[in-house]
Amino acid sequence: MKKEEIKELSTKDLEERLEQMVKEYRQLTINHSVSPIDNPAKITADRKMIARVKTELRKRELNIK
Repeated sequence: MKKEEIKELSTKDLEERLEQMVKEYRQLTINHSVSPIDNPAKITADRKMIARVKTELRKRELNIK
């Protein structure tokens, strides 16, 4: 998902995606601690994507006030 795609989504959709992404990220880190995954860079990429979504949600929250 690109920055432009994040900005186009509604706040509700972003919150739902964020919840799903965090759940997948946690599962990925648990799996990686048990046995190494093929692409450990995916963990970093997922963490950054979660941060992008959180940033957009916070930006919208501040604009409402």
